[in-house]
Amino acid sequence: MTDKRDLLILGGGLVGMTLALAAAKKGLSSHLVDRADPASLTADGFDGRASAISTASWRLFRHVGLEETLEPHGCDIAAIAVLDQMKRGRLDFRPEPHEGTLGRMFANRQLRLALHEAAKKEPLISWHAPVEVLSRDRSEFGVSATLGDGTVLEAALMIGAEGRGSPSREEAGFKMASWDYSHRAMITGLDHSKSHENIAWEIFYPDGPFALLPMLDGPDGQHRSALVWTVDEKDAAGVLKLSDRAFLAEVHKRMGDLLGELTLNSSRSSYPLSFQHTAKIVEHRLALVGDSAHGMHPIAGQGLNLGLRDVGALVEVLDEALRLGLDLGDAQVLAKYEKWRALDSLMVMGATDSLTRIFGIPGKTASAVRRLGMAGIQRTSWLKAFFMNEARGVSGDLPELLKA
Repeated sequence: MTDKRDLLILGGGLVGMTLALAAAKKGLSSHLVDRADPASLTADGFDGRASAISTASWRLFRHVGLEETLEPHGCDIAAIAVLDQMKRGRLDFRPEPHEGTLGRMFANRQLRLALHEAAKKEPLISWHAPVEVLSRDRSEFGVSATLGDGTVLEAALMIGAEGRGSPSREEAGFKMASWDYSHRAMITGLDHSKSHENIAWEIFYPDGPFALLPMLDGPDGQHRSALVWTVDEKDAAGVLKLSDRAFLAEVHKRMGDLLGELTLNSSRSSYPLSFQHTAKIVEHRLALVGDSAHGMHPIAGQGLNLGLRDVGALVEVLDEALRLGLDLGDAQVLAKYEKWRALDSLMVMGATDSLTRIFGIPGKTASAVRRLGMAGIQRTSWLKAFFMNEARGVSGDLPELLKA
C-alpha cells in the first residue's frame, strides 16, 4: 500500500526538519528525506558552528514545541557592538529592557538534537535517513522520489531543502545569481577570562568580519564565545595549519583584550563563502526553502533566520490551501508563497552583500568614511531601532508562526 503524504521534503537539515515539524502542527504529513546519517550529524565535534536565532525564529521554535527543550541551551544576545578594525567609533545596538533580547545563540548540534528528538515523536513525519535519492518526478497529479533501495515516496508537493547544492533546484533548471567572495570563514570555540556580558562583537577588517558570538558558560563556569573569522581564501590554508598558540596570537591581534586571556575549546574548521540567489523559488509542484533558494555571507548571521521565514510563509500558505480544499501543488498556491518571500529575501541578500563590499574597501579614507557613517547611526535612534528590528526579524509581513 502506497504511503502518499502531503509533502516530500528533500533535505533534513535545520530548515527542512523545522518545516516538517511546523507542517505537522497544521496537520500536514510529510516524507522527510536526507542523505546524511542522523547519528553523525549530532555527534560531538561534527559541527562546531553556532547560529544566532532571531526573536521571530525563536517564536517559530516555540510554536512547534521546541521551547522547553532548547531554552536551557541558548545564550541571550543582549547587545551587538560593531567596530571598524578596533578603531574609535563603536556602534552599539542594545534594545530597551522591555523589548527583550536581539536573539539567542545556539550550538548547531543542540538545534539538531532538539529537532531530531521532536521529529522521531511526530507521527505525521516519515523520516528516511540516511538514504540516496536516485530520481525525482513531478507529474500532473503528484510528485515522487525513488530512493537507493528502490522505495518510491509519493506526495502532493516536493520541497527542495537540500542546501546550496540543491539537486532539486538544479534539475528544475532554476537560474541563479551567484559569485564567490574568495573568502573563507574560520570557525572555532573560545574560552576567555572575561565575561562576554552577552554582547556579540562584529569587528570589520578588509578581508571580512571578525565575529565573537556569546555562548553559555562551560561546565566549569568558563566563559565561552564562538569565533567566526573571515580570511582571504589564499591565506586560509596557512591559518588552518597554525599551531593553537600561533592561531590564538593572531586572534588576539584582531580583538585585543576584549575578552581577556584566550584558549581554544574546540577544533578549528572552515568553509568557503559565496553568494547565490534565485528570484524564482517555485516550479510545477516544487518549492524551494532555505539555502536551496538563497545562500549568503554570514556577515549579519541571517542565513538560517531567512530560511526559517521561508518555512513560516510556506506553511501558512499550505495551511490556507488545505482549509480551502485546494491542491497543495496548485500553481496559484505556490505563486502566493513566492510573492510573499520575494522582497524580504532580496532585501536581506542585498544588505549582507553590500555590507561585505563596503567594509571590504581598504585604506584610511574608506575607514574614516565608514566610522563617520557609524557615528551618524549611533546618534539616530530611529535608525538604530530599524536595524535592531531587522536583526530580530520582527519587521515586514511576518507569517503567523513567527509572531508572538
